[in-house]
Amino acid sequence: MALSKQEIAQRIAQELQNDWYVNLGIGIPTLVANYVPKGIDVEFQSENGLLGMGPFPFEGEEDADMINAGKQTVTVLDGGSIFDSATSFAMIRGQHVQLTVLGAMEVAQNGDIANWKIPGKMVKGMGGAMDLVASAENIIVAMMHTNRQGASKLLKKCSLPLTGVACVKKIVTNLAVLEVTDKGFKLLERAPGVTVEEIKNATEGTLIIDGDIPEIDI
Repeated sequence: MALSKQEIAQRIAQELQNDWYVNLGIGIPTLVANYVPKGIDVEFQSENGLLGMGPFPFEGEEDADMINAGKQTVTVLDGGSIFDSATSFAMIRGQHVQLTVLGAMEVAQNGDIANWKIPGKMVKGMGGAMDLVASAENIIVAMMHTNRQGASKLLKKCSLPLTGVACVKKIVTNLAVLEVTDKGFKLLERAPGVTVEEIKNATEGTLIIDGDIPEIDI
């Protein structure tokens, strides 16, 4: 059974380590803040100028002035701070963020990522994604394995304009957890009930399968 967006976020939350500063991109990545494991203390950074971002507020408790980079209302944890974009991007470009979680339209088997533009469609701009992928050393992508037409989004080579080159380290999709290696996508875990063959059929890029592949445990 394929993972839901919430379950993808839960699996990525397992990658969090104590005392990390973590940037969450828009889309599925924002959900990671809801699933921080017990005993793990992390600081979530939002590129619009927020450090110490908490989970989404309960209905009726939203503050319209407190938003993340995707303009969703969020909470701020005790000790959190608010600042301008220049300070925020100084943190990012200065490599003070230990993990960046991004969504993607496509990822290539060498770690290239395309997540900001579809040619011919209106786009607001690249946002902070290019700064993030250029500065971060640890990038995890949260995405669907295929598009709405059923075509793979894990490719030999990206067809859309690139956001970053050879920067993605790990990918968590609705079907699998994969590591980007110099030989292709290495399959680490599979969604419960999803077969290796199904993942292989949904992956255009080179898929490395080494031994028995365990199911994702969340």
